[in-house]
Amino acid sequence: MYCCYNPKKLRLFLLIDIVILMLWMLCTAVGNVSAHKPRPDGIFLPVIMYHSITETASSDYQITPELFENDLCYLKLQGYETVSAAQLYAYTEGKGDLPAHPVMLTFDDGFYNNLSIVLPLLEQYDMCAVVSIVGEYTEVTAERDPHVDRYSYLTWDDVRQLQDSGRVEIGNHTWNLHSNDTRAGCSILYGEDASAYQKMLREDVGKVQSHAYEKTGHSPTVFAYPYGFICRESIPVLKELGFICTLTCYEKPNYITRDSDCLYGLFRYNRSPSLTTEDFFAKALSEN
Repeated sequence: MYCCYNPKKLRLFLLIDIVILMLWMLCTAVGNVSAHKPRPDGIFLPVIMYHSITETASSDYQITPELFENDLCYLKLQGYETVSAAQLYAYTEGKGDLPAHPVMLTFDDGFYNNLSIVLPLLEQYDMCAVVSIVGEYTEVTAERDPHVDRYSYLTWDDVRQLQDSGRVEIGNHTWNLHSNDTRAGCSILYGEDASAYQKMLREDVGKVQSHAYEKTGHSPTVFAYPYGFICRESIPVLKELGFICTLTCYEKPNYITRDSDCLYGLFRYNRSPSLTTEDFFAKALSEN
């Protein structure tokens, strides 16, 4: 049996389909608008977290000199300019401006290759960086076994050389809290008295401050939380000790405003060797 063709019914069905399609498109558009987050006030600042630059890169915290140079070359070609913590702080205080596309390079732990390999490349590409040292590594470990690119740490003489280059700010990565055993980095313990915790932190971090001043003539103004573990009880102590900027390990965008508080708890993207330069910066330079 054959069904008869009915033009009126066909037009009705087509009209219903068109209305449904238009309603779906409208709902999708509204959903996209509501899900879109407005761009925060301030200047977008990506911060990159490096550690060791060595030919024998074998962990998520080591990359080769070739890959590091690729990163610098890529940033330069994309129009990014490195900025220091001092520049950022001056901007937040209403003094001076920042580049159109600023980026901050940071190095944790104070490896000797930050001097032997990183500094010449910073000079070649006209860039600057923050190198955050662990006091005990510099005072004890480095002096015992110095100047091997693959594993040595910076001595105080090396730290002074980096600082005197004019391209490196020295940061504080604690004296002896770079561990994840009893305490998670320099964070407060569960049930620990806040005043006792702050006394401990003041003594540990302050030891780096005093030794750095004695050995180099300058105390760090940047603090890098070991393993990125942060806690609110640390902030008064760090401000009291003169830090203008603190660094975490959370991978998110930063926005720099004219309020200096925006420099406390900067987010950073860890540079592991698992991604190409292009793929890494597709993530690290994204505001999403």
